[in-house]
Amino acid sequence: QVQLVESGGGLVQAGGSLRLSCAASGGTFSRYAMGWFRQAPGKEREFVAGISWIGGRTRYTDSVKGRFTISRDNAKNTVYLQMNTLKSEDTAVYYCAADSATGGIIATIAPEYDYWGQGTQVTVSS
Repeated sequence: QVQLVESGGGLVQAGGSLRLSCAASGGTFSRYAMGWFRQAPGKEREFVAGISWIGGRTRYTDSVKGRFTISRDNAKNTVYLQMNTLKSEDTAVYYCAADSATGGIIATIAPEYDYWGQGTQVTVSS
């Protein structure tokens, strides 16, 4: 079994920054593609960022390009999401997810991911 635990969420003023972390255990983390998703009230869960198993390839949703950076440290079994220049529309519960069946492609839809964390709340005040 794979367990994912997010941390680092909180309340921040618009224009500020937060760094989310997702610690993984119970699996072969270094061979998983990892993704960050978010879900705001009344909206569907949406892809935010993803990173391949070797960390050499990344994908971002258009709304966060240039502001967010996903990275991973396989030695620590941890994936990060650095969020800069936060906007009120970034407010959501953020989830990390693992894709154990990746062939190097970073999926952008939730059903492609096998394991999920419980989420961490990010609130950006205007």
